[in-house]
This record gives sequence, structure tokens and C-alpha cells, in this order.
Amino acid sequence: MIGNDIVDLALAKKESNWKRKGFLDKIFTPKEQLLISNAINPEVMVWNLWSRKEAAYKIYNRETGIRGYFPLQLVCCFENEISGTVVCNENTYFTQTIISDEFIHSIAVVKKEYFNEIKTLNSKTKISKTNGIPFIIDEQTKIEKPVSISHHGRFWRGISV
Repeated sequence: MIGNDIVDLALAKKESNWKRKGFLDKIFTPKEQLLISNAINPEVMVWNLWSRKEAAYKIYNRETGIRGYFPLQLVCCFENEISGTVVCNENTYFTQTIISDEFIHSIAVVKKEYFNEIKTLNSKTKISKTNGIPFIIDEQTKIEKPVSISHHGRFWRGISV
């Protein structure tokens, strides 16, 4: 299983006031808030953690069928700026994050070795959905393969295995 999330930093800066009273308390645990307050660039840390949670949530949703808004149940365990885990209800997801000046992109997987199997899709790839869950059909094997799609502002990312 895979999940991904991308944040357009320019759009996030324009549309989200993450410094407003109560915002961090609704989304981040006390340990995550400490990471944010101690970061060289707190705003980048906010979206780094957010994108990891969103990527992991996409797997959790696919695995359990549970949809909802419960960011405090998605707990980031931060190894470093680009890798770590997210735990949700005893499920652990491994994350890798790319941070650029323009975007933050996180990928989550259920097993670390899946990182080596990730394929980036282009926006013209034919993607199907069943019950809102995206997949592609492998042209050679005709097997359904899971897909994770994310878009925000100027950026779109689709991944598969």
C-alpha cells in the first residue's frame, strides 16, 4: 500500500494561517508542535508533518475503509527532515519527504522496501476508481495496481507500485 501528498508552499502561505490560535492544537500532537517550534523554518515543518500525515491517511483509508478527519490520531515519529514514520491506531507507515523551495512531497508505504518499487505517473495516465479508491490496470499483466493521487495548487503527483 502507498500514499502520497503534495503541498504547494506558495498557495499554503497564501491560504492557510497556521499561526492562528488553536490551529496547531487541532492537527499536531505536543511532540509535533515542539518539532515545529524548534525548527529553523517552522512553516516548512508544519507542511512537512502535514504532508506525512496526509500520505499515511491515504493508506489507512484504503486499508480500513474508514474516512474521517482525525489528524491527532496520525502521529509523526520524526527521524529527520526527509524520513520517519506515521502511526495511526497501531498501524505504522514509513515516510519519505522531498522538500523544495516550491513544494513538499511525502510518500508513505507499509513496508520500507516498497520505496524501491514506487513509480511516478504522469497526469495523462488512465486512472480508474472503485468506491473513490484509485488504481491503474497494468498493461502487461492486466492486474489492478494501487495508485495514490495528490494535487495542490500548481502541483500534481500520482504514484503507483
